[in-house]
Amino acid sequence: MMKITVCPNCGSNKIKQVRKTWTGKFKGKSYKVPNLEFHECPVCGEKIYDREAMRKIEACSPAFAKAPIG
Repeated sequence: MMKITVCPNCGSNKIKQVRKTWTGKFKGKSYKVPNLEFHECPVCGEKIYDREAMRKIEACSPAFAKAPIG
């Protein structure tokens, strides 16, 4: 996990590493990624994801679901 101490969006030093259920939307439908670890700024709401977090989001996202063969 990367270590971020300053929010790249607002410059706040209050950005924290969090672990929580993340919710996304694809084509109007919501989906969740439980226990996702990422950085979040309580000042401006900016979220920063490392490579592992992005892999978990992609694994749960219907946008990356395998189409049935045939």
